[in-house]
Amino acid sequence: MITELAVERVEFTCGHCWHKWSADYDVQQYRDDNGDAWEYFTRDGIAVPSPYDLQGAPPCPICGRHWVGRLIARRPVPVPPGASDTPRSRITVPSDQHRTDRHTAPPLEADAHAQPTPAASPGDR
Repeated sequence: MITELAVERVEFTCGHCWHKWSADYDVQQYRDDNGDAWEYFTRDGIAVPSPYDLQGAPPCPICGRHWVGRLIARRPVPVPPGASDTPRSRITVPSDQHRTDRHTAPPLEADAHAQPTPAASPGDR
């Protein structure tokens, strides 16, 4: 059972070349049938390891080294069905006819947001 959904913006700072970048991850927390809690990360709809572990850290786009990310922003997504007074609309047409623009909309990519501006290096001051 899904217990929490969120979008998390994760910032990475390369410890080698000091390049900074960020990416958004969809995160699901859920409990399995044994009651164990799990986290599941996706980026652009593809399952990925946690960006908070070295095995899931993406490579630096400048030098290719891997650095663990840190959470800089988070947006929880309500888990359905929600409270009975939550605004909602009944879908009265077959799912393939409901809001057909959803099927052709371009994907909202994980790195489609404004990237952090590079900090001035000590030699630039």
